[in-house]
Amino acid sequence: LNVAMSGEYINDFIDRSRIKKVYLQAEPEFRSKPEDLMLWSVRSENGKMVAYSEFTKMSWVAAPELLERYNGVPAYYVQGSAAPGLSSGQAMEAVERSVAGLSGAQVAWSGLSDQERKASGQTVTLYSLSILVVFLCLAALYESWSVPAAVLPAIPLGVAGAVLAAYLRGLENNIFFQVAILTIIGLAARNAILMVEFADQARKSGMDAVEAARSSATLRLRPIVMTTLAFGAGILPLALSTGIGANSRVAIGTGALGGTLSSAFLIVFFIPVFFLLVTKLVGPKKKTS
Repeated sequence: LNVAMSGEYINDFIDRSRIKKVYLQAEPEFRSKPEDLMLWSVRSENGKMVAYSEFTKMSWVAAPELLERYNGVPAYYVQGSAAPGLSSGQAMEAVERSVAGLSGAQVAWSGLSDQERKASGQTVTLYSLSILVVFLCLAALYESWSVPAAVLPAIPLGVAGAVLAAYLRGLENNIFFQVAILTIIGLAARNAILMVEFADQARKSGMDAVEAARSSATLRLRPIVMTTLAFGAGILPLALSTGIGANSRVAIGTGALGGTLSSAFLIVFFIPVFFLLVTKLVGPKKKTS
């Protein structure tokens, strides 16, 4: 049957100095339509010819042109994008709610969706690890477990500015914005270090804690403002970028710029307060000669 319908190569022969191929195949009028299969016969065990119509039926049914499998399970691949004003995470949640109402069906993400889902589950762990690393580095720098506690409250001040800036510009919480948040954790801690380090040194030299906090806020204001303006000028093109791939640059630039500005102007007022609270909790330091 395979030879009759699709043909089979037999050999070559020479015809007027030209090599031609020989194929064995049924005539077109006996193989052009699916129904022509019923015209053919096969030899049975007793040697007689039996027509296909005697032991088989033919009918048209609807079936997929291609059967897809994912992890060895029959699957349908669905591609799409979020509606305007909605994030990719919201679109994925809508798909999961739709599939939940189907019996025997489940969702398995692949490609960028799978990477986004895995990354979203690591956000809390990643932020916590970043804050822990900052705390341990500060503890090693100051050789104290209490002084870094005055620096860590500066982190929410920077994160609040980043979230506010993203909200005002209508940006979504994607992986690029989360990168900006990680950057702000380090930048906010850096600005707080400029004040806490000076206040701690002044207190160790015998200055009153309140006076040390006030003096550090006054003397470190200009360095903080200058570094903030320099970093802000450098990150501003990202926040205002356009063109192909601009969404990722805008998310990083907006989050970093908003967090830097808020941390720079808020820590001047809050870090001295945090420093005094920590100093009050751990007790006064002895005056050194």
